[in-house]
Amino acid sequence: MQRYKCTVSYDGSNYSGFQIQPKDRTVQGEIERALRRLHKGVEVKIQASGRTDAGVHAKGQVIHFDSSLDIPADKWPIALNTLLPHDIVVADAEIVPDSFHARYNVTAKEYRYFIQLGERRDPFKRNYAYYYPYALNMEAMREALCYFIGEYDFTSFCSAKTDKERKVRTITGVKLTEEDNMLIFSFQGNGFLYNMVRIMVGTLLDVGRGKKLPQDIPVILEKKDRKAAGKTASANGLYLWKVWY
Repeated sequence: MQRYKCTVSYDGSNYSGFQIQPKDRTVQGEIERALRRLHKGVEVKIQASGRTDAGVHAKGQVIHFDSSLDIPADKWPIALNTLLPHDIVVADAEIVPDSFHARYNVTAKEYRYFIQLGERRDPFKRNYAYYYPYALNMEAMREALCYFIGEYDFTSFCSAKTDKERKVRTITGVKLTEEDNMLIFSFQGNGFLYNMVRIMVGTLLDVGRGKKLPQDIPVILEKKDRKAAGKTASANGLYLWKVWY
């Protein structure tokens, strides 16, 4: 048996998230179906760097799996992509030691969130960016972003449905860029809680509209109360961008 690490990109629009579910179509389910066909009906389970929700996309999701097939590492993307739906693509593959784990060996992740601005909604971006037609104070949002850098308890910025007891995470980098009529929030950190990025974005949009002040961010963190933060931004604007090991 040989362990392989793969980087996978996918459009999450037509999936009920990454993690396999009994009755719903998922990204994991499609990848394992392709692996099963390559292995002549033998089940091959994959492990991922983390789950993504329904409608969330990934540019750099990382998975690993074990296989007894004699396929060179650089041929695995070709073999899998011929069997995968067109909205899932294996970008690369490499041989890794048996000790490698796509989830437990993660040292950092980057998420990006895309927001479409403007008076008119672009129907071609409806699945790939959150449409937000309101005027925003960019300077205030950039100031607010900086308050997230550091190690904090992010209880206020995670869903009550999270299964993590310890909610302390470290954010190492943040950025807000503008490209044409698109805003892109970037967050890098050692880990993220359930809906954490989407809640941070929802709160930052409140700052941009003047509903909250940049200086409110430390107060919200300190409260450790989900009700103190803003709404959860929609799933379609979120991308798992990169994973580091």
